[in-house]
Amino acid sequence: MKIIIDILHPAHVHFFKYFIKRMREKGHQILITARNKEMTLKLLDLYGLKYVKISGIKKGKLGLLIEFLIRNFRFYKICKRFKPDILIGIMGPTISVVGKWLGIPSIIFYDTEHAKITNKFAYPLATTVCTPSCYKGKVKNQFRYPGYHELTYLHPRWFKPNKNILKGLNLKNKEKFFVVRFVSWGASHDIGQKGFNLSSKRKLISLLEKYGKVIITSENPLPKEFEKYRINVPVEKIHDLLNYTNMYVGEGGTMASEAAVLGTPSIYVNSLKLGYLEELENRYDLLYNFSKPAGAIKKVEKLLKNKNLKEEWQRKKQNLLKDKIDVTEWIIEFIEKGKYKKKSII
Repeated sequence: MKIIIDILHPAHVHFFKYFIKRMREKGHQILITARNKEMTLKLLDLYGLKYVKISGIKKGKLGLLIEFLIRNFRFYKICKRFKPDILIGIMGPTISVVGKWLGIPSIIFYDTEHAKITNKFAYPLATTVCTPSCYKGKVKNQFRYPGYHELTYLHPRWFKPNKNILKGLNLKNKEKFFVVRFVSWGASHDIGQKGFNLSSKRKLISLLEKYGKVIITSENPLPKEFEKYRINVPVEKIHDLLNYTNMYVGEGGTMASEAAVLGTPSIYVNSLKLGYLEELENRYDLLYNFSKPAGAIKKVEKLLKNKNLKEEWQRKKQNLLKDKIDVTEWIIEFIEKGKYKKKSII
């Protein structure tokens, strides 16, 4: 089988890396197309995944539209040369359009309900849309699975945490530390959304410092007062960091869910609501969602007083794993057995 995988974001590299490895071992031909966003290309290089770069991120609505037109044209030409049997991607704006144009089946994997601009045209054009079972709303030709995107690469079958990350940060074995994440608010679905302001960032960091070391990872330049907390963890080791930290607090939904499925207390501060993050809170009590910083800071303060916090979250993680699947293996079977060709039953 000849497959094209379109990579738009660093998290998509993680999502597909083990799928690519297993499918190539089985003899399938895979071509990767990529968007130059944040650390996407660096991750592909680190994992030895050759790719064709077809676009770079452009800011603003007009910039996103121009980039979309450019990458569709380039993707079209690649498909004509490679002649794939199937197109696969997350979000899927390009694979759905070009796939429909050329009559090539396209499979979208997505978990973000509020990405309305993309979903409005990508979903109807795609052959199949695969979502977690907790996804809010019904989609044409939708297949649901009992898992999360993060379980394609953080399921225990694939992820083995490396404690050497602590040495690299000069952290002692049992020293408490907290990971804080601020985002750039540059994605199409981020327009008009918000999280922490400067004042609430100060309050959060001041509170966490009373209990341990604060580590900040940010997409934007930080105010000078926060620069001392910034760390540059190698991108391929960020999940080791999330595994061993005592708590994650941040505006990024992907990192919040990654922390939660690893059994790390996770606080998500963002005006956007996501079905999988709400399930992680309401069903598994691994993560807490807040639209405003004030409520989040109060929750952080309460959790910090729990001396057995990490141990409790590890037990909650086991409850989650009993319910969820190895999503990578599910995708392999879904594609190899041609299940995407069948009509879904919701």
